[in-house]
Amino acid sequence: MLVDTHCHLYKEYYDSLDNVFLESQENEVSLFIVSGCDSKSNQEVLELANKYPNIFCSIGIHPEYTDSYTEEDLQFLESCLRQSKVVAIGEIGLDYHYSKENKELQKELFEKQLMLASKYSLPVVIHSRDATEDTLTILKKYPEVKGVIHSFSGSLEVAQLYIKMGYKLGINGVVTFKNSHLKELLPTIVEYIVLETDSPYLTPHPFRGTKNSPKNIKIIADFICDYLQISMDKLVRITNENVEAIFDISI
Repeated sequence: MLVDTHCHLYKEYYDSLDNVFLESQENEVSLFIVSGCDSKSNQEVLELANKYPNIFCSIGIHPEYTDSYTEEDLQFLESCLRQSKVVAIGEIGLDYHYSKENKELQKELFEKQLMLASKYSLPVVIHSRDATEDTLTILKKYPEVKGVIHSFSGSLEVAQLYIKMGYKLGINGVVTFKNSHLKELLPTIVEYIVLETDSPYLTPHPFRGTKNSPKNIKIIADFICDYLQISMDKLVRITNENVEAIFDISI
């Protein structure tokens, strides 16, 4: 069984989620962690996880919403953290790619959610874009918190820093891109990865540019196995053990 540890299966993106799940299962993807990003999507993924037995969710406030979230959004987030299908706080973190003007507010929101992760002993799903130094600095303040670095695409040095801190690395379609150097890190980091699609984004080659789906975990897994010359059974064992360790899910 393959697991998609990070996808955004919102109604606005897909006409039929039942078809998404059917196609995924036909491609050996049978378990999903759907990630919320704001108050609306958090509510949606909670409802989705409670509807389907093989769906879990992470809920959080993405740095994109730093200027618009309210304290009520954080209170709602905290009120849901003991629900059995909530397995992480995320997608949270720092994003300086489009805006650096609100860096301090982003860091404040990030830490508020890390404090919740610490309080409720939950892992986190970290978004870090053009903000590696600040992300590492803040995470080091919460050594008891572990989780996944979503859509990791950094250097080997940065990967090893995250791994040393107890984090797993989320590998998605980016690894298949012809201009990506991420595959060169695979021999060193493979024991510490989980698989994700980030659907509907980051569709793997050769379908780059089309809407992504959890079924494409199989393409990503095949690419990694071919590159490393390892069996699918071995990759499934590694990644599923990491999923179980981080998210406390039995597969």
